[in-house]
Amino acid sequence: MAGGVGLRGTPNNSPMPFSLTFSYNFQGMCLLTASVSVPGLRPPPCTGPNPTSCRTPTTSELAVFFTALYTLAIGTGGTKPNISTIGADQFDDFSPKEKAQKISFFNWWMFSIFSGVLFGNTVIVYLQDNVGWPLGYGIPTAGLALAIIVFVIGTPFYRHKKPHGSPFTRMARVIVAASRKSRVPIPENTGELYELEDVCNTKGKFKLESTPALRFLNKACVKTNSKSPWMLCSVTEVEETKQILKMLPILISTFIPSVMIAQTNTLFIKQGVTLDGRMSSHFKLPPASLSTFVTLTLLTCLLVYDRVFVKIARKWTKNPRGITLLQRLGIGFSLHIIIMAVASVTERYRLNMAKKYGLVESGGQVPLTIFILLPQFILMGVADACSEVAKLEFFYDQAPESMKSLGTSFYSTSMGIGSILSSFILSGVARVTRSNSHKGWILNNLNASRLDLYFAFLAVLSFLNFIAFLVIARWYRYKVEVSDSMEALKEKLEI
Repeated sequence: MAGGVGLRGTPNNSPMPFSLTFSYNFQGMCLLTASVSVPGLRPPPCTGPNPTSCRTPTTSELAVFFTALYTLAIGTGGTKPNISTIGADQFDDFSPKEKAQKISFFNWWMFSIFSGVLFGNTVIVYLQDNVGWPLGYGIPTAGLALAIIVFVIGTPFYRHKKPHGSPFTRMARVIVAASRKSRVPIPENTGELYELEDVCNTKGKFKLESTPALRFLNKACVKTNSKSPWMLCSVTEVEETKQILKMLPILISTFIPSVMIAQTNTLFIKQGVTLDGRMSSHFKLPPASLSTFVTLTLLTCLLVYDRVFVKIARKWTKNPRGITLLQRLGIGFSLHIIIMAVASVTERYRLNMAKKYGLVESGGQVPLTIFILLPQFILMGVADACSEVAKLEFFYDQAPESMKSLGTSFYSTSMGIGSILSSFILSGVARVTRSNSHKGWILNNLNASRLDLYFAFLAVLSFLNFIAFLVIARWYRYKVEVSDSMEALKEKLEI
């Protein structure tokens, strides 16, 4: 690669971890398909009029099914943080042309991902419900096999970065070394700090200059009598550790927005179950299909953002990205406040109609169309087009060159913790509001619940998190570009 960002097609750089994680995904999908199609691995078909009389799965059948799920989880855990990284690594940071393409990469990456989600939520779900589960799982399995073949064929042409060992070990060394030399003074001349002589761009590891941020960690590279890696670290290793630590407050500020996203597939769908999903006399929209509107909106917004908004914004901001990554992230976070407020108002209207028609105690279907929920789903699509793409790109872009996969893993971490936190908040609110003999906000009967107050609570929580995010973003300093390609790109775009 020009400028030495990586190596193209070197045999000793073969991406074996991808082959391994892809194999776990494929094995999991094969086992999952077998668990719903092979007699002996699944219960016999249930054709009787009474579902309760059907035979339940045996222990061995359940073991096969859950083994498939956990195998998929292992494979996905290895693939997700890395596959977008290797995609972005194909662009040369030293080439203005490729730098411009890289700026759009994450928009189109997310576009391709959610195109697959749209196909899965429509075509695959239809086949599973109307044709059968074997075909419904068989098609994704065949598609995954084809993807693995394409990936393996393209391996010799990819740009690969040599691994540099565990980033956690390197960061631990910096923190331990700085702590053990806490009383050692830092020289005024940064040239006196320790740096490895063989740090060079040809290995995909860039030499970094010492900065005053998190100055205590600079003690790790102060020269003493010991040259143990747990007593003496290079300036580059210290600065890489600083870059990761600086991202942690931003990571924490994404947890609450991830809680808001989790509502799309949980409480928002539960709302839809209580409403009339009929679109005609022959078709009824399943509540779970409401998430399709999030995907459609997101895909549309990504197209408009990349092809229209960025070009217009560049002229005003002089930024090749149109707006900064944190600004884009902030727009998504602010929309979450509006979404929860809209959801609260809509839920209040639904509860009033349930009371009007005497459906509070029975929990029956409210005579309202399911499409009154569309505004909150569409707004969530707009928010995702801003926050989710910016989140992934931010963690990749701001991570050190040798720790890109760790950076992108923050994206998955944010989503995972957000889902866990969503369950924790929901159960906590349910428990607190039931105390002192109160009825509680969260009940099995949604018509007797107070989800309107719960959504209002989430709106307040989003607002407080947004204020905290603004403070964090105000003091955040972007890392220095490893090349002058961004400046060259500005000149090329005449901004």
